[in-house]
Amino acid sequence: MLIVAGSLYVDPAGRDAYLASCAEVVRQARSAPGCIDFAISADLVEPGRINVYERWDTDDQLLAFRGSGPAEEQVAAILGAEVHRYRISAVEAP
Repeated sequence: MLIVAGSLYVDPAGRDAYLASCAEVVRQARSAPGCIDFAISADLVEPGRINVYERWDTDDQLLAFRGSGPAEEQVAAILGAEVHRYRISAVEAP
């Protein structure tokens, strides 16, 4: 299992528009083969921060979904990013 998690940073004035532009991507990801979970959301404390969280069964399924990546407008809006892929070897109850 893979987890992709981290933060994107955009202009706080444009964050709501950025998130709205991601709604279809979230719907597509959640119906993609191998997607366990996919969420992009506004941070509750930092006005320009967007939290990213994804869970995938395999690398191949993640890469197949990624395809060409985000739209140019979305890439242009990102001022900074800190997103990483984590390989999970076991899952346990908290």
